[in-house]
Amino acid sequence: MRITVDPDLCDGFGLCDEHAPDLFEFDDDGYATERGDGTVPSDQEAAAKRAIAGCPAHAIHAI
Repeated sequence: MRITVDPDLCDGFGLCDEHAPDLFEFDDDGYATERGDGTVPSDQEAAAKRAIAGCPAHAIHAI
């Protein structure tokens, strides 16, 4: 599984960090990006799915 964050949709709520802190990085303005190439370790797939479902801006996608 891989994830991506659409920078045009991210509003910087930071809820993804609550669900999957190891999968996201944040810029100085608080906007998220996927860590590395977005590959999700198998033991973190449930957390990634929670982050996708919990994003109020619908900015996180599985690819």
